[in-house]
Amino acid sequence: MTGESSGTSSIRQQLFGATGLALLIALYLLTGLTGHDPWRGDDARHFGAILEMLQGNSLLFPAIAGQPETAFPPLYYWTGAAFARLLAPLLPPHDGARLATTLFTALAIFWIARAATRLYGRHTRTPAALLTLGTLGLVLHAHETQPMIALMAMQALTLAGLSHIPTRPALGGFQAGLGAALAFLAAGLPGVVLTIPLFIVVIAACPECRDPRASSGLIIGLSLAIGASALWPLALHYQSPELLALWWRVEWPNLWTDPLRGDELARLVELLSWFAWPLWPIALWSLWRTRRHLLHVPFFLPIAALALALAWIIANGSLGQASMLPVVPPLALLAASGVPSLRRGAANAFDWFAVMTFGVFALLLWIAWSAQVFLWPPGLARYLVRIAPDFAMHSPGISAATGITIFAAWVLLVAWLPRSPTRAPANWALGMTMLWCLAIALLKPWFDHDRSYRPTAMSLKIALAGERADCVAMMNLSASQRASFHYFAGIRPEKVVNNETPCRFLLASDDRGNTQTPATEWQQIWEYRRGGGKKQEIFRLYRRD
Repeated sequence: MTGESSGTSSIRQQLFGATGLALLIALYLLTGLTGHDPWRGDDARHFGAILEMLQGNSLLFPAIAGQPETAFPPLYYWTGAAFARLLAPLLPPHDGARLATTLFTALAIFWIARAATRLYGRHTRTPAALLTLGTLGLVLHAHETQPMIALMAMQALTLAGLSHIPTRPALGGFQAGLGAALAFLAAGLPGVVLTIPLFIVVIAACPECRDPRASSGLIIGLSLAIGASALWPLALHYQSPELLALWWRVEWPNLWTDPLRGDELARLVELLSWFAWPLWPIALWSLWRTRRHLLHVPFFLPIAALALALAWIIANGSLGQASMLPVVPPLALLAASGVPSLRRGAANAFDWFAVMTFGVFALLLWIAWSAQVFLWPPGLARYLVRIAPDFAMHSPGISAATGITIFAAWVLLVAWLPRSPTRAPANWALGMTMLWCLAIALLKPWFDHDRSYRPTAMSLKIALAGERADCVAMMNLSASQRASFHYFAGIRPEKVVNNETPCRFLLASDDRGNTQTPATEWQQIWEYRRGGGKKQEIFRLYRRD
């Protein structure tokens, strides 16, 4: 009996210790990352810039289908292109490139955990990783081609470096400076705004950081951040000064010219309330518990990072979900510091709320799968048919068996999870991983059908077969559509300048009833309707004789 008990205890330590955490993170990050086309939106858009680099174009300044892309500097795109090139024998380019997101998400989790250890102690390391993993708003962006994940990782590296200044100033300064420089290379001026002011925060909130050793570490970090950040603009200036001027004209106004209005702040609060769940309730508890020590560096540093992230979101005026990612590292740190001090009743309630929440969400996924396979419930089935009328589910038995296995494994792990201060964060991480794996097992074919432009691009390619289509102009095409046509059909749509184009062909996109008809000299030769209902997109190809 003693041998069996020690064997069971050893298995539990592996399952719920460092080994289990590493396996859980790997399962979370790798599930659903490959095996599907670039999906419309950010996934296709940012892969378009990586595709240009894979073809030997725009290596220093990102571009999509030949058009400069000013939203992000090239750090993420370089990484994605490197993965796609290295894994070319095993994976298609879009799947290989998406591994850049896996790398940066793993780095973000690692550096958040390291920062928590340095700020609050070793006992907060695992809660920091688990809470980051269980964040509701992170899951979709952690599995798409998303440069904002790189900014989040470098923000976490900067926080981890600055938290090391009081104990090991040289190493901490180097890490913080490297993080700030790479944050600029990942996101441009927003990376500077979110990292460089934190150096001043450390000086202001940390009296022990004002001695010569700590000051030298901060100076090293700032010098590295400023010097390394200048390398990319200098290289771009010598190669293509017009692109540097274009980037600067767009980058600087984007910081503050269109801030959120007062009536939009309620929408921001609503977005953050679910995006940053379950981080913000525990973070608020941590702030209340330590309210007399908020000006000390362990709390003032993440508070300042959170304030900078919110200020940038408000000044930038964006309510896109990806723009909320910079709030995750500071909130995860504050939440991790509050987990060990949660009262037993609150911890148990939080634990059971996690189990019930993910159980309900799992039931909803099974209902969506049933609507596709059995057309029940009929209302949801009719809605799914309306928005994807030509979708057909293949091998539903395999997806059902996989889904049952995933759900059963989650139930067993939750039942076997030992009582500890990290039980509630562990249940959130386990539940989010289960939910994502279940969604991929049951619904990935439907999402791939609904969000891929491959059929549209292949139909367009057939329509242009035999034509001298070396020049195709575009009207009302989004960046993700341009990237998809470039990838799947080998077409680089050209801009229409001053309502004129030398191209013989014109590709137009109409969605939500916004129909644009060119002049009478253009004759329609092709049309493709994608999706249905309010989400229907109509593509038309015109030829000028």
